[in-house]
Amino acid sequence: MKFSVDALLFDSDETLVSSLASVSRCWTRWAIAHGLTLADVLAVQPHGRPAAAIVADLLPSERVAAALAELQQAEVDDAVAGGVVPVPGSRELLASLPSNRWAVVTSGTRRVARARLSAAGLDAAHLVAVDDVTHHKPHPEPFLTAARLLGVDPARCIAFEDAPAGLEAARAAGMTTVALTTTHEADDLASGADAVIPDLSAVTVRRTDTGIDVTVAV
Repeated sequence: MKFSVDALLFDSDETLVSSLASVSRCWTRWAIAHGLTLADVLAVQPHGRPAAAIVADLLPSERVAAALAELQQAEVDDAVAGGVVPVPGSRELLASLPSNRWAVVTSGTRRVARARLSAAGLDAAHLVAVDDVTHHKPHPEPFLTAARLLGVDPARCIAFEDAPAGLEAARAAGMTTVALTTTHEADDLASGADAVIPDLSAVTVRRTDTGIDVTVAV
């Protein structure tokens, strides 16, 4: 499949960087420290949601701020220690793009996202994190903010996501969507995506006089 766009937008975790092992380690230790289990965390449907919302579902309000800071530090430390790696194809794809024609759009905090991207050898000039918006995915605000940051029409953007909430947000922003099957089965993503791929090694780009041609091998 081919698309003609002006910018490419990427979720971070499991789209650009593989952090599942890191997330599991950090959340398991955090849960035990707070008298919970990983099953308790999974019960509140954490995938694609900001950590602050998940922690708020699990702990009394007066404990949320301190517990969230503790978790964020653990995630940064794990990333720095080598706990994350790039998703196949991510380094090559980003290296082929002008820095002003792509951005990261994540439901994670800026600090954790930067730590993970850096650990994976990815340098994002433009990043929209949960800290930067009022409404998080599946609301379109994060993707609309990224398009505005790059100075492009949302309709001329293609968004790469691994989670239904992210796909819903990008579609609500009027963007073309490509789903990665790094965390969900293809059948769970197909209804919200224009194309479904295993990872970013299926994507190639070519700069043109009018924008960027994106080829997706499906």
